[in-house]
Amino acid sequence: MSFRRPARLSALVVATLVVTAGVASAQPKGEAALDPKVADAAKKSVDNGLRFLRGQQADDGSYGKHVGLTAMALLAFAESHRAYKYDEGPFISRAADWLAQQARADGAITGDATPTYNTALAIMALHAIDPVKYKAQIEGGQKFLVRFQSDENQKYQPSDKFYGGIGYGGDERPDLSNLQYALEALQKTDYDPDSDVWKKAQVFLNRCQNRSESNDQAWAGNDGGFVYAPGQSPAGEDTKDGKTTYRSYGAMSFAGLKSLMFAKAKKDDPRVKAAWEWVKANYDFNSHPGMGTTSYYYYLQTAASALETYGEKVVPDAKGRKRYWVQDLLTKMMALQQPNGAWKNENPKYWEGNELLATARAVITMNHALRAAGVQH
Repeated sequence: MSFRRPARLSALVVATLVVTAGVASAQPKGEAALDPKVADAAKKSVDNGLRFLRGQQADDGSYGKHVGLTAMALLAFAESHRAYKYDEGPFISRAADWLAQQARADGAITGDATPTYNTALAIMALHAIDPVKYKAQIEGGQKFLVRFQSDENQKYQPSDKFYGGIGYGGDERPDLSNLQYALEALQKTDYDPDSDVWKKAQVFLNRCQNRSESNDQAWAGNDGGFVYAPGQSPAGEDTKDGKTTYRSYGAMSFAGLKSLMFAKAKKDDPRVKAAWEWVKANYDFNSHPGMGTTSYYYYLQTAASALETYGEKVVPDAKGRKRYWVQDLLTKMMALQQPNGAWKNENPKYWEGNELLATARAVITMNHALRAAGVQH
């Protein structure tokens, strides 16, 4: 599983620039299936992204001496079509060992900031690399995440609007961004499916969704999408007839969709169905719905994860066209890749001007899409 020499992407990628000028082309009639040429080009694109990441690794095995970045880089390698494991090179083992060494006595795997966010990413990465070798760190991280859920142990009651949520691990309010990573980490590391952590999370998810039938907050709208936290959305707010509602937006709507499913909601659940209707109405990989270029790669990563989790190959868009999302998304990602193998958001907000972060997100996004298409090796 060693790297080959850098390969130039085929002329197909150049041609796709025409397609991705608008929302990518609709899927032809028949069952959705990934074009083999797109699959091959996408795997080469992933390889070039991984090669860029490897070139950014510090001598101690870390990426930027940062837990979150190191964990995301490891996830990019481990969940790629090459499926890297611990014994397949020092660039993997040194990164994983460095990450494990950051574990604290309380179970968190983090530096000085954002302990829940970093811990969730870290235990996903360690589990993907070697779940047996890092069993102690993974279990410690699971317990840390569950301990920070806003519940009775934290003096919250179900009537409190933040009940069931998870925040950054300090005094910050819970939010859907942290919760989605915590739930994904717990699910991917095989946390107890009978734990009440899932049911409690659903209470918070209800209060982040613009669906008044299940959201008991007065501000709730009815487009089925999600906001960052109860009564808070960076996409803005609207006031009509004396009622203020908070706008749903791309990343959180996909985060809400996948989090409901991680929290044991079924596809026929009215909340899941409402979230899927929002996805259909706002299908777009060219910008971040509701946010433009802000946190664009975070949005694409979240969308890919949610769509893989939801399990449908085709998304009917607002114009009734059937979109094969895997091919649309892979095509878009390849068109955005730089000659050096990296990705970068020209809008630097939320650190997306950092090529290391944007590239890790981009590769993880493509890994989700390739896996959803059944492309493994």
